[in-house]
Amino acid sequence: MSDIIKNRYEFVILFDVENGNPNGDPDAGNMPRVDPETGLGIVTDVCLKRKIRNFVEAVKENEPGYKIYIKENAPLNTSDKQAYLALGVDEKKVKEAKRNDPDLDLKVRDWMCKNYFDIRTFGAVMTTFVKDALNCGQVRGPVQFGFARSVEPISQQEMTITRVAITTEEDAANKNTEMGRKYIVPYGLYRCEGFVSANLARKTTGFSEEDLALLWQAIINMFEFDRSAARGKMAVRELIVFKHDSEFGNAPAHKLFDLVKVARKNDNGLPARAYTDYEVSVNEDALPSGVTCTRMI
Repeated sequence: MSDIIKNRYEFVILFDVENGNPNGDPDAGNMPRVDPETGLGIVTDVCLKRKIRNFVEAVKENEPGYKIYIKENAPLNTSDKQAYLALGVDEKKVKEAKRNDPDLDLKVRDWMCKNYFDIRTFGAVMTTFVKDALNCGQVRGPVQFGFARSVEPISQQEMTITRVAITTEEDAANKNTEMGRKYIVPYGLYRCEGFVSANLARKTTGFSEEDLALLWQAIINMFEFDRSAARGKMAVRELIVFKHDSEFGNAPAHKLFDLVKVARKNDNGLPARAYTDYEVSVNEDALPSGVTCTRMI
């Protein structure tokens, strides 16, 4: 692994969706998530982190140090027990092992962070260790995402679809097609803001420069490995990174985010239907001392 990061970062991601559902809400029949008061579309941080995990898992393929802790069909306690096994701890005698080794909490935490990229990056709640009264059950990661919100209100459209394949023989005797529904956003440009803490990386997870480079790569390509008919065409359009020249930073994050503006090129009253309808600008002349800005796309 490379050196632990020494600089604080903030970043802005702009991504769009065309004729797709970027993040369905199971409490609303899987319709696209929306803020009911403003009409702005929402994509949760959990959704975006899932795509980053999938990208890392695909490109690293369980390379040492890059396992994924939160993934489909993988019980978390099975992964937790791997730490006990590697450290020679009997899972039925954890309290006794803790009495004999006061540093057991740190050893378990460090083993999990070393082996799982997403714990090293986003942190995790590891219930097995919580139940065993270890202080390492909750790890706060250095990388955090906010919810993504659309730049303008979105239009949720419901499409009726049909299929000729019938589910049962009984139904096939009575009908030739089956009906279904599909929810889409014709077009939406979303903005997400995120944070990278060098302090938490140093003190807790060991998030490294190599991990950071992989994170940027994963963000840029997170939709390229996540294609489906339901999501339509999605693409990351901008990744704007603010780098501080210190561990604790040189300016408040909100002041840096305010430097990034997204505006319609021609406000003709028609809804936006393409990324080219927008103009993105960064006021780099107003950057605080000790902060640099890089537009990575």
